[in-house]
Amino acid sequence: MDRRAFLSTAGLGAAAAVASPAAAKPPGLKPLRVRLGCQSTPSDEAHFAYFARYGVRHACAKPEIADGRLYATVEEIEKVRDLGARHGVSVEMLEPPILRSSHIDNEPHPAIMLAQSPERDRDIEAFQIMIRNAAQAGVPCVKYNMSLLGVLRTGHVQGRGDAQYEAWDLKSARPATPLTRAGRVDADAAWERITYFLDRVVPVAEEYKVRIACHPQDPGVPPEGYQGVDRVLGTIEGLKRFVGVRESAWHGLNFCQGTISEDLADPNREIHDVIRWFGSRGKIFNVHFRNIRGGRDHFVETFPDEGDVDFVQVLRTYREVGYDGMLMPDHVPIVEGEPGARLESFAFCYGYIRGLIQAEASRT
Repeated sequence: MDRRAFLSTAGLGAAAAVASPAAAKPPGLKPLRVRLGCQSTPSDEAHFAYFARYGVRHACAKPEIADGRLYATVEEIEKVRDLGARHGVSVEMLEPPILRSSHIDNEPHPAIMLAQSPERDRDIEAFQIMIRNAAQAGVPCVKYNMSLLGVLRTGHVQGRGDAQYEAWDLKSARPATPLTRAGRVDADAAWERITYFLDRVVPVAEEYKVRIACHPQDPGVPPEGYQGVDRVLGTIEGLKRFVGVRESAWHGLNFCQGTISEDLADPNREIHDVIRWFGSRGKIFNVHFRNIRGGRDHFVETFPDEGDVDFVQVLRTYREVGYDGMLMPDHVPIVEGEPGARLESFAFCYGYIRGLIQAEASRT
């Protein structure tokens, strides 16, 4: 083909591309409504400035609570909300001082998960007050955990450069003690404690229109348990059952994509259908957007761009189901000599997630 004919053909192709925008932009895309967020602390002036520096405009915050109370007052919530606002950061979720991701042997407020009455009723009342006060202060969500074992890991492995990645290998795991102070907690006992809590808390969440977002148990363990505990919220089927207990639009998940991936044999293939199941039912209230290499019983936590899950494709699945909340980093790698809060690793994740969101938005 001579030069004149080539240019003529190329011109026709360019004109066709201009005339057919559907060829360049996929049809029927839902609006992209996800937002970059973060839950790292402390929730103070310097940390909100850090968020703003890296384009984080949405956050989960931990109010400063006086007098050892197990809930934040309206004034305490308003204080942290206003602090964020001064830096252009919207506080969209709260972290309460109870039902944390700590191991039960180290937890100062264990009554709910140990089924200790009347103490658990006192602690549940504190959680109810936290919901009411969040509503009055204009914060739409409260996160929590229902865990006896905390976050289980077996050590660290060398990562990219000088980074260290946290790892879990069930075969090499050696619990500190055969049982926790909870003793043997089988599935029936675990579901009784979960249901007892939800029966008393979900109606309050409904009344005050505040979402309560539970984190999956990290990681899942075999049905016979670990340290005597059957982690019923450490499987996909268990999480499906969980969101059906006291079914409500205000009761759902702090959807840790990393933990969910840890519960799968082939995370990159299987994660999409899990997102579709929970997302199509409106049960994803927040996303911990982190990656792993491996799967159930054996994995390493990585930077988001080098794990097994394709984050470009998984973001498109959140878009497909209409998820409209925060995507936030979680469990970022350790860098020796870097501040304990792992600010450098978080900053990398902010930039990566922000870039993904901007690239995906360009498809509309």
